[in-house]
This record gives sequence, structure tokens and C-alpha cells, in this order.
Amino acid sequence: MPEVDVKQKVLAANQAAAAALRESFRDQRTLVVNLISSPGSGKTTLLEATVARMKDRYRLGGLDGDIATERDADRLRKAGIPARQILTGGACHLDARQVDAALAEEGERLRGLDVLFIENVGNLICPTGYDLGEDFKVVLLSTAEGDDKPFKYPAIFSKAKVTVLTKVDLLPYVDFDVAAVKEQVDTLNPEGRFLEVSARTGDGMDGWCGLLEDALSRKRAS
Repeated sequence: MPEVDVKQKVLAANQAAAAALRESFRDQRTLVVNLISSPGSGKTTLLEATVARMKDRYRLGGLDGDIATERDADRLRKAGIPARQILTGGACHLDARQVDAALAEEGERLRGLDVLFIENVGNLICPTGYDLGEDFKVVLLSTAEGDDKPFKYPAIFSKAKVTVLTKVDLLPYVDFDVAAVKEQVDTLNPEGRFLEVSARTGDGMDGWCGLLEDALSRKRAS
């Protein structure tokens, strides 16, 4: 069977599973956010800081994709929310069927949430093409990675509703042109949001949490 046919069948199966997930999340009025970045960009650290600010007012949960270990899910559970690790066995992304299976196995612990965070496998390429039933994608870029990434990996920066520049507390110590990155992102995705955040110092966290709260309010009202 030609390789393109296999890929099309895989993507079609994923789209069907994602559509079913999206309907379920809509019924539960759960905001679902799919976080995508390179390894080490600060996804889990951002979520820990988000949980600390929001867990007393909202019911939060997490799904964490990785090739091995329970470390990311352990960190979210330690932060105070239910979390499930999805081990891909070497795959470079999550797919909707894995998300569906993980939610089914967790049962009530991850049902009826206000916000579900899906922390994808660390990769700027493979996760981009897989719909997980989310409301929107968020791409993270850390100041330690270099300011050339949006044009090098245009697909995710074009699709993500929100770009979060992380580790801005390191700006005095790294060679990173924030204005150049903003220009690249605006070129690729003029309608997208751009936030600058340091989960360590708290800079920008009000804007990030406010964005989530606004998105949740809109979903509840729809």
C-alpha cells in the first residue's frame, strides 16, 4: 500500500476520534488546551505556575505525553491536580485515540473539568498535524532556544492560537531578539496572541491566566 494512503488513513482515523472528543468536551464545557514546544521550553513549569494561581477557583487536570517516565505527570499531581501520563513508546506526538483511551482509563478524575491541559511530546514538528479535540493550540518558545524558530518551524507557529515566549527572566543573559520573533509570528499568524512569560518570577502570568479564563468564559457561554 502506498505510504501516502497509509498516512491519509491514519490522519482520517485521528480526525474522527478528535471530533468525538471535541463533542464530549463541548458537552462538559471543558476548555482544552494543547501545549506544544521543543523539549525544555518550560511547558511543565508554566503549568505548575498556572495551577498555583488557578486551582482554588477552577477544576484543572492534565494529560502529559512523553516517550518515557512519569515525571511530568508526577509534577502536576504534586502541584495539586489530577494528571495522567501517556507514554508513546517512541512516537514523537500524541494522537486523539491516545487521549481518548487515557481519559477513559482515568474515569471521573478527568471528567467535568473546567480546563484540561494536554502537554504534548516535546517536538515542534510532529504534534502540529494531529488534532486532539482541543479548543486551541499553544506553542511555547523559550529565550534559550534562539530567535529563529518561527520561520524554521512555520507550521506550528501558523496554527497555534497563542505563542508564549517563556523564560523571559533570562533575556539579560542570552542573545535573543524579542522584536524579531514577534515580527516572524505576526507574519505567520496575524490573528494569534503573543505573550511573554516567566513562570519563575511570575512576569506575564496574569496575562496568561487571564487568557485562559476569558477562553473558558466564552466556551461556557457558547
